[in-house]
Amino acid sequence: MSVSVDHPTDRPNFTIVSTPVYRVAFSYRTIVGLNRYDGNGWLVSRNEWGPTTGKHLNWLDDGDKGSRVDHDALMAIVAEVTS
Repeated sequence: MSVSVDHPTDRPNFTIVSTPVYRVAFSYRTIVGLNRYDGNGWLVSRNEWGPTTGKHLNWLDDGDKGSRVDHDALMAIVAEVTS
């Protein structure tokens, strides 16, 4: 399986890991977003951390805070997709 690691803002604290099936976004070491290449865009966590992570979340969903989900819900979906 081909996997790539990118830093879209050229900062090491924001990372996107891409596989052929999905992409997972990390702020620091915390998963904050999932994109399953299904045309629905990113599923993004609500900000439970701080302003830097907030910038990462905004990068993922263009600041659409109304569509964000609880972090626990995001993690349950990530666990389902990656198992």
